[in-house]
Amino acid sequence: MQEKTSPSPDPAGSEGSSGSGAAAGNGRVKPVIPAAAAKRANASVIGMIIALVVSIAAFLPIILMNPLPKSEGYRPDIDVAATARNAADVAGFTPVAPDTGDTFRPNYARWEAGTTSGVPTWEVGYLTPEESFIGLVQTRNANPTWLLQQTKNAPITGSRDAGGQEWELRDTGKGEKSLVLDYRGTTVVLSGEAELNEFAALGDAVVKSLESNPAVTVSPSAAPSP
Repeated sequence: MQEKTSPSPDPAGSEGSSGSGAAAGNGRVKPVIPAAAAKRANASVIGMIIALVVSIAAFLPIILMNPLPKSEGYRPDIDVAATARNAADVAGFTPVAPDTGDTFRPNYARWEAGTTSGVPTWEVGYLTPEESFIGLVQTRNANPTWLLQQTKNAPITGSRDAGGQEWELRDTGKGEKSLVLDYRGTTVVLSGEAELNEFAALGDAVVKSLESNPAVTVSPSAAPSP
C-alpha cells in the first residue's frame, strides 16, 4: 500500500502572490477630477483675475489725476500773543510776543514758574524759515549763574545788532549760539543752531514787542543776586 500525500503549496507561488498583494496595499490612489469640474475651477480663477485687473484700471486714472498732498508735518496752533496776555498777571511784566508773520512758526509758548532754577521765565520756541530752531527765554530775575545755564557756558564772542539794539553774542563753537539783551527791565535770551541772520530777524521782532510793552521797573531791593 502506498501512502497518499497532498501536494504542498509552491513556495515560489506563495511568495509571488504575497508580494503582489503588498504592492497592491501600498499603492496610492490619485483622485481624478472630472474635466468639467477642472474647467469650471480654472474659469473661476481667470474671472477673478480679470475682475481685479478691470478694477485697478478703473481707479488708476482717478488716483493719478488727484495726487495726495505733500505732508508738511504737524503744525501746532500756538497763539503766542494770547498766551503772553494770560501770563502777564503772574509774570509781573508783559511777556514779548514777536510778530513774525508766517516766517517763524511757534511750536510752544508757556510760562515757567522756575521751581527748579529759582528764575521764573517766559518761553517760546520758534521754527525758522530754514527749518532750524530758536528758543526765546525772557525773565526779570536773571543772574549770572542762570545766564550761563541758558547759554550753555558759551563765552562772549562779540555782539550783533538787531532792532536797533546791541545784543551780546555767545557762541559755543559747536553750532549752538545765543543772543542776550538786557532791555527795558527784562533779559531776553535767544538760543539755537540757526544762522545769525535768522537770529537778527527774530531779534528785531523781539525789540519791537519790548518797545510796545510797558517798561519793567525793578526796585534795588528786588534786584537778583548772583
